[in-house]
Amino acid sequence: MDIELNEQEQLVIARIAAAAQELKLESYLVGGFVRDKLLGRPTKDADIVCVGDGIELANAVAARFQPVPRVSFFKNFGTAHINILLPHTREPFDIEFVGARKESYRRDSRKPQVEPGTLADDQKRRDFTINALAISLNKADYGKLVDPFEGIKDLEQKTIVTPLEPEQTFSDDPLRMMRAIRFATQLNFNIASETLLAISEQADRIKIISQERITDELNKIIKAARPSIGFDLLYKTGLLKLIFPKMVALAGAEIVDGHGHKDNFYHTLQVLDNVAKQSDDLWLRWAAILHDIAKPATKRFEEGHGWTFHGHEVVGGRMVPKIFNELKLPANEKMRFVKKLVELHLRPISLTKEDITDSAIRRLLFDAGEDFDALMILCEADITSKNRQKVRRYIENFKLVRERCKEVEEKDQIRTWQPPVDGSEIMQIFKLSPSRPVGILKDSLKDAILDGIVENNREAALEFLKNKAKEIGVA
Repeated sequence: MDIELNEQEQLVIARIAAAAQELKLESYLVGGFVRDKLLGRPTKDADIVCVGDGIELANAVAARFQPVPRVSFFKNFGTAHINILLPHTREPFDIEFVGARKESYRRDSRKPQVEPGTLADDQKRRDFTINALAISLNKADYGKLVDPFEGIKDLEQKTIVTPLEPEQTFSDDPLRMMRAIRFATQLNFNIASETLLAISEQADRIKIISQERITDELNKIIKAARPSIGFDLLYKTGLLKLIFPKMVALAGAEIVDGHGHKDNFYHTLQVLDNVAKQSDDLWLRWAAILHDIAKPATKRFEEGHGWTFHGHEVVGGRMVPKIFNELKLPANEKMRFVKKLVELHLRPISLTKEDITDSAIRRLLFDAGEDFDALMILCEADITSKNRQKVRRYIENFKLVRERCKEVEEKDQIRTWQPPVDGSEIMQIFKLSPSRPVGILKDSLKDAILDGIVENNREAALEFLKNKAKEIGVA
């Protein structure tokens, strides 16, 4: 076999080959598994194409494993899927089966008309030459590489090329334009010039793709080691303007009376790459993407001073839920995490000045809570100046902020802080139903404790609440 398989994979592939031979079905390993093995990348799944009934083969393969995995299948497309545990390590491994097929597309839909075909037909319908590689599992030529479009050459040259004319490939399924950019980003490959030109020319076709599928590809780009590669390509091909126009609005720098501002689009990409070096967290990376998203909306030119973006962190925080909704990202704690970091990303910078009180530190710790470390990663990533001395000064200042925060946290335990008297107790003590006065009393107590006006204990809290209640007329 032209690819190196570990012992576990050899056992699995041998069982698939044996099942196919028993059913007299011509079968092949195809696509990403072959590509990644040739590149020496880790693999957790495999695709099998057979000339015949892929669902029948899936059932025959499943029967050769204990416990027998459930076969999920889609009869209309002739595809099936099983999830097995590798024989010795018991690690999960996905296998997808499909009958070789021909596809034809209507211009207004990415759902193909499908009919049975040969291996050659199946390879033609693949998105890129590096994903059209196949390895025979047949007795006569077991292990032989079938490479009709010179995918091996493109792997060696690190190039993304379509097997057919790129205009046809992208018109048939416009999501392939984003997949081209995603593979270029993940693999650090170049996109062939004619393929890249076709993406620019066909960009408008992306509109027939569902938002969920677009966002799925976008997230895969964001998870790459250097996500900026993908965003730069999305921007230059015109795709980003169609799928995420608010981000494109960050691009460009304006100069008035000799005063210019940085290009906030490319600044954002650098911040994103900086975060990616420190964390695999997808949502922290989204916070990097959105941290300056409101700068276009808040941009003002002040005579004698230059450009300002006052309040962009507050406006940006308000924009996050809408953006998540538009992109069909989850409207749950992930969104709230991103919103919080966008709102707070300037706060640690303000704490780098001298004579910062413990009260200001306590407030940051309270507001950031368990996300304090993520916030500091974002803040440090936000330093993109080319002036090394300036960068060193910022990093030293952030180091001091971390030290101050550690000292205050050890003393006051603010990140896990709970008020000595909670809202339900306030209602009980003052015989109130849920209402605005309850919120006023709760917030006043919190502020008083964080500001060091009231000691963080029950007795002091009750005394404060009694006086506050009289002040607002509820005692």
